[in-house]
Amino acid sequence: MKNAIRKWNQISLVKRILIGIVIGIALALTVPDAAKWVSVFGSLFVGALKAVAPVLVLFLVMHAISKHRSGHKTNMKSIVALYGISTFLAGFVAVVASFLFPVTLSLAPGAEDVTPPGGIVEVLQTLLFNIVDNPINALLNGNYIGILTWAVLLGIALRNAADTTKNMLGNISDAISKLVKWVINLAPIGIMGLVFEAIVTNGLSALLDYGKLLAVLLGCMFFIALVINPIIVYINIRQNPYPLVLRCLRESGITAFFTRSSAANIPVNMSLCEKLGLDEDTYSVSIPLGATINMAGAAVTISVLTLAAVHTLGIQVDFGTALILSILAAVSAAGASGVAGGSLLLIPLASSLFGIPDDIAMQVVGVGFIIGVLQDSCETALNSSSDALFTATAEYAKKRKQNKVVKMTA
Repeated sequence: MKNAIRKWNQISLVKRILIGIVIGIALALTVPDAAKWVSVFGSLFVGALKAVAPVLVLFLVMHAISKHRSGHKTNMKSIVALYGISTFLAGFVAVVASFLFPVTLSLAPGAEDVTPPGGIVEVLQTLLFNIVDNPINALLNGNYIGILTWAVLLGIALRNAADTTKNMLGNISDAISKLVKWVINLAPIGIMGLVFEAIVTNGLSALLDYGKLLAVLLGCMFFIALVINPIIVYINIRQNPYPLVLRCLRESGITAFFTRSSAANIPVNMSLCEKLGLDEDTYSVSIPLGATINMAGAAVTISVLTLAAVHTLGIQVDFGTALILSILAAVSAAGASGVAGGSLLLIPLASSLFGIPDDIAMQVVGVGFIIGVLQDSCETALNSSSDALFTATAEYAKKRKQNKVVKMTA
């Protein structure tokens, strides 16, 4: 048994995940009733990731800032700029695609039980209240803006603490990181359960009526992941971007696709950044921050579904107004971490830009929930994988500039 486990662990994690996916699909198609117990593994896996992620973020960020050396740059400005550029361009791509391939919807009620934010002020107000949230409450509810705020403040307060205190924080961080590795090692079994549950519960038949809408949504997301993001990376590192892009999609995007949670994927991205040899002082902050504000996929969802409602109602919109939509979508998506329901509940906010009534906008939200099986999975995969991608890009760009300076002075 030990030899079998050892050989299994020697196989790359991606290959093991693919094996889990195949087994999950096979069980769902052949013995869906007899294998219902398999779905428990998926719930346990996501639950374990969500449980460990807040504690991991708190101690990693606190430890990184407490031991931060004066004058040591962390590239956070560059990373935040990359997050913002990517999110805006995602909204812009979605607007262009919606004009090139207009989609109309057969609207029907289906989202009466959810309440959207009343406006951009409410979104930003929620964001600010998340910042001053009680730390215990933030940990319990997975409020990463609040967790980050407390971790940064405590880290700054502990910068003059004794070395023994900092070493203790480091030991706790290492122990939690070890737990995370154990959880991630169970990803193949967890994803097997998630795939099984998704196919048995939802199937694919419910998505056929919305094929064109899905094609525009997913087409935009793939275009951003495989064209826009590589261009951004190339401009910064001046090397072939695809090895890095594809590795982030493979090692981060796959797990994010099935967990459908950027928060649950934080430990996966932390592990990927460690493998890439990135600066822990940087990625311990940039990864949880990216899970909150780096929302290219959400910007696509908001823009495409809003313009689908516009086309359905026959509203004439000039491209300038639609461009404002891409800016609004980017800002809203970045500040939506505290809004229950994620990107879909920001559709009424964006729809108000075109005078669309809330009752119509909420029907569009209902359509979003129907296609959420694929939409939300691809959105999360794009959002989460680009957190690690842009963290690595900023560090590689910094090294390129340093090497250039060394060559010029030599």
